[in-house]
Amino acid sequence: MLGGISLTVNEGEFVSLIGPSGSGKSTLFQLIGGLQRPTKGEIWLGGRNTTGERGHIAYMPQQASLMPWRTVAANVELALTIAGLTLGEARALALQWLARVGLARYADSYPHVLSGGMQQRVSFLRALLTPRDLMCLDEPFGALDALTRLQMQQWLLALWEENRRSVLFITHSIEEALMLSDRIIVLSASPAVVLREVKVPFARPREEKLWAEPAFNEMKRDIYDLLQQESAKTAAGKEESRSL
Repeated sequence: MLGGISLTVNEGEFVSLIGPSGSGKSTLFQLIGGLQRPTKGEIWLGGRNTTGERGHIAYMPQQASLMPWRTVAANVELALTIAGLTLGEARALALQWLARVGLARYADSYPHVLSGGMQQRVSFLRALLTPRDLMCLDEPFGALDALTRLQMQQWLLALWEENRRSVLFITHSIEEALMLSDRIIVLSASPAVVLREVKVPFARPREEKLWAEPAFNEMKRDIYDLLQQESAKTAAGKEESRSL
């Protein structure tokens, strides 16, 4: 459930949402994507009111959600044909991009032969090639092991640097948010409100050695403490409700 939330993602900006489980982050994506309609407020994209309308964002879910009966290339082609490209144009572009992300040899394979990280690459590629100004990525690396997750973060950063699409990114990882984002929006527990907007000061391109920087760890501690305080408030509220 959401409280009074107001946020903006600027052109070419990478913004992360972080907050307690159940705070309404995924619900916010459903509102932006038109799958739900807000009881109050409006959604504006590209300078126009799109509240309740679908088809205005590129979306990448927590799981890859590839169609198992379609080949890897055909999964990528689908987003392009829906956008209006001919099958031939979609095929050529899909093969070009699969080669760029190191998956050309799997173009005619089916998703079940790919590792989790590879499947997420295909899912991201499908979102990237969807011709929409805003990409909404819903904790896309949460199910991956730690090493693969780090590799995917670096891969995502490198690919995003080339395109600089506007991104709204859900994560539960403070480190991931700091590594990827221009701004971090910290949400409270449900009903969610914005606790703080954090501007990430680190220059791009970013490298793994950033994790060892004192400023990085100081910001991580500040956000962690804020979330811990919110968690303590929520626990105290539940305890008070039980005692009444």
